[in-house]
Amino acid sequence: MSDDEFTLYDLMVEWMAGDKPCWCGAKQGDHFFLRGEHIEMPPGVKWSIYTMSILLPLLPAKQRMTDPNDWMTTDTDVACLDPNCGSRFRISRLGTQTFRHSETTAVKRDKDKA
Repeated sequence: MSDDEFTLYDLMVEWMAGDKPCWCGAKQGDHFFLRGEHIEMPPGVKWSIYTMSILLPLLPAKQRMTDPNDWMTTDTDVACLDPNCGSRFRISRLGTQTFRHSETTAVKRDKDKA
């Protein structure tokens, strides 16, 4: 690994039925992938902006390597914030990808500034 490389997990986020009706329009099998900074949705799959607002803050943390004892490592399911909705969303770590700092930002690292 070169000195400017870093590794992120690819993620799959899937809708899981809960004990109450779903109010966001999701249905069994709805999912998307996060690969690097890109969200990939299968054709015809739609996600509510309110659902995404629950998930988006967690995704960058789930992409990163974490300690085995950290809850971010072990906890996979997220509940909908609507108390009347039973939806759950499972965030699964898949394989990893390696990225280079120099290819992902124009900002130079301190050690590269000269």
